[in-house]
Amino acid sequence: MCPSKQDYYGHCNETGREQISNPRPSSPKSSTLSTVPQKLEHQSRYPHLKTQGRYTIVIARHVNNVVNKLLYSSDCPQPYCYRVHVTMCSRREMASYLPTDIQAESIPLILGGGDVLMAAETGSGKTGAFSIPVIQIVYETLKDQQEGKKGRTAVKTGGAVFNKWQMNPYDRSTAFAIGPDGLCCQSREFKEWHGCRSTKAITKGKYYYEVSCHDQGLCRIGWSTSQAALDLGTDKYGFGFGGTGKKSHNKQFDSYGEEFTMHDTMGCYLDLDNGLLSFSKNGTDLGLAFEIPALLKNQPFFASCVLKNAELKFNFGGEEFKNPPKTGFVAVDQASEGHVVKSSQTGSIKVSEVKAASCGPKALIVEPSKELAEQTLNNVNQCKRYVDNPKLRDLLIIGGVPARDQLAVLEQGVDIVVGTPGRLDDLISTGKLTLSQVRFLVLDECDGLLTAGYTDFIMRIYNQIPQVTSDGKRLQVIVCSATLHSFDVKKLSERIMHFPTWTVHHVVVPVNPKHDRSWERLDRKNHILTDEVHAKDNTRPGANSSEMWSEAIKILKGEYTIRAIREHNMDQAIIFCRTKIDCDNMEQYFIVQGGGPDKKGHQLSCVCLHGDRKPNERKTNLDRFKKQEVKFLICTDVAARGIDIHGVPYVINVTLPDEKQNYVHRIGRVGRAERSVISSLAGRENREVWYHTCANRGRGCHNTRLKEEGGCTIWYNEKELLSDVEEHLKCTITQCEPDIKVPVDDFDGKVTYGKRRAAAGGNYCGHVAALAPTVQELANLEREAQTSFLHLGYLPNQLFKAF
Repeated sequence: MCPSKQDYYGHCNETGREQISNPRPSSPKSSTLSTVPQKLEHQSRYPHLKTQGRYTIVIARHVNNVVNKLLYSSDCPQPYCYRVHVTMCSRREMASYLPTDIQAESIPLILGGGDVLMAAETGSGKTGAFSIPVIQIVYETLKDQQEGKKGRTAVKTGGAVFNKWQMNPYDRSTAFAIGPDGLCCQSREFKEWHGCRSTKAITKGKYYYEVSCHDQGLCRIGWSTSQAALDLGTDKYGFGFGGTGKKSHNKQFDSYGEEFTMHDTMGCYLDLDNGLLSFSKNGTDLGLAFEIPALLKNQPFFASCVLKNAELKFNFGGEEFKNPPKTGFVAVDQASEGHVVKSSQTGSIKVSEVKAASCGPKALIVEPSKELAEQTLNNVNQCKRYVDNPKLRDLLIIGGVPARDQLAVLEQGVDIVVGTPGRLDDLISTGKLTLSQVRFLVLDECDGLLTAGYTDFIMRIYNQIPQVTSDGKRLQVIVCSATLHSFDVKKLSERIMHFPTWTVHHVVVPVNPKHDRSWERLDRKNHILTDEVHAKDNTRPGANSSEMWSEAIKILKGEYTIRAIREHNMDQAIIFCRTKIDCDNMEQYFIVQGGGPDKKGHQLSCVCLHGDRKPNERKTNLDRFKKQEVKFLICTDVAARGIDIHGVPYVINVTLPDEKQNYVHRIGRVGRAERSVISSLAGRENREVWYHTCANRGRGCHNTRLKEEGGCTIWYNEKELLSDVEEHLKCTITQCEPDIKVPVDDFDGKVTYGKRRAAAGGNYCGHVAALAPTVQELANLEREAQTSFLHLGYLPNQLFKAF
């Protein structure tokens, strides 16, 4: 058991680094073991999901027998808040609290409301990465319902919505989100427009409201009647003004005023006495925009907007305007009752449907096979063991089990459902399993689901789940894929997810012999053997020919491969070479450096795998690599295609592949829990390489003429190949210097797996020195706080108070 516990509060700054603020004393307690109540002693061992605070994941660091546990909380004002517990624990107890990289990075994203796309293999901790935050939020939702609360982030619903001016949660598009105050609005759909109208409308008089732009997305603001489409300005009932400087009505877009964007405050004027509409920007009147047609002058006009990947905040007069309206206009919030009508879109039917379907699950986890579904349910049960009051109810829905048993449980109500597509489809299609309450859709092993032909099933259930619940919560989609950047998975994610984040780290090392001249000082005995394409060419330093630079790149690539292994202390990696002779030369170079197939335990122990090796040798080499008898597998694309190797922490592309799709096949094998880096060596100059078109496919071939001249070589442009790969992945791969030190700064928001952990001391043994002073300071502060309380007359036998 943990003999003591000390509480402090902290938060993460924008860089994600932990910051400890001054301790906020919790309930008084003694530091001696004898005064620790049994209840708190149990909770100190399992603080996550058990104490009254809302915790999700425990990150433990061992520092001089002190474990610093950071518990992410979704119930704090900052997006990455946590409560810090300093406890005395054993190493064995600590080990179960250490999160994997994918957990440490995915859990805050999920708790923050994001959609997460994981590339992770078995053993990476990805099941816990989605199970823990799903359990956390489902528990909080049930707890709020139990206590009769709407939740901190819930949008007010029912009749109370229509007692004030705000945006109407019952009169909006599916992907339009409304904040708790009813004034902050957002849509993160970047392909479609989504709109909303206010809860009240103006029937006569001169009125005004303001809109502040919070980002650089696209938007249109203005006024519309209840008959108008939510896509403001596309029919005769709506009048809009867009950030591109265009006014719109009945699909007619005309230049008006000027453009507006983030930090601008727009004013919207409605003069129903004279039938006029106008706008202002940062207090500057932009002039008349529209004259209201006679047939609409007696219609109520609602404040309206439509967004595409944008966020706005409305001010109907509840706060002081940044720019007061011009003379004669007042805030809509101050409109007299005779000038205002309430929206007919009240949502009363939707609320009753939600209440009737309250037994429906809050989370749906779809697995491709019965065995995986059972494993995931076991993981969920492990994670929710200490969730109490209310307890979470789960159900396994798979074939081979009597349906009546599953139906009986469904009738009683469930919170989390784990199942396979076949039985799930049966129960959903017959109405036995309702999806109206689902807040989390998890597609585990999504590549397996798509390969098995379940794309239509996924889209059917996705379309049945409300995109925004009645209390303002957005559906979150979590996808796990074994193959990184699988085309099918990526295509699906674009249809059902909002800005999914991939979780793997790519780097490219430019190989530039004009800048790195170290190759000139290496003789043939000290560098890697090359493919002899330039055996008859003058490649000596000083020749300044294309052939010389080509040969230099081949030499440097051997050096950079060894340097990358030593710089990152790689304990296992797949090294991809373009040809069989390149594989043989790399293996021979490792042998020269002291490694090779027979050097078990050596830093450069390796085996080779390609088509010219005998079948028994290939099988033996692959088995030795899987058993980690050797650290490196040197192979070609063809030899590696289809082999069952998963969870490799590193991939080195000595040469970028001819086809960008092969890059995807290569990197799909990474994904160990501790770290994952894909390093590619890209020549900055063209290289001449073998491209055999002869009858014997290269066996005994020494024809070094170019292909177009009847030979078997081509010039290889890796700069162009790198551009193709980046275009395929839709991201820019970061570059590092020839020292192979991976940069720690984020880029493009695409590749984050393991990087932030490394920057913040991902390996806890290396984090000791950084944490020790802080832990000592926390201990001193706790001692001072307890001593001060004792001076105030604290009684030793007084029990702790729950906080």
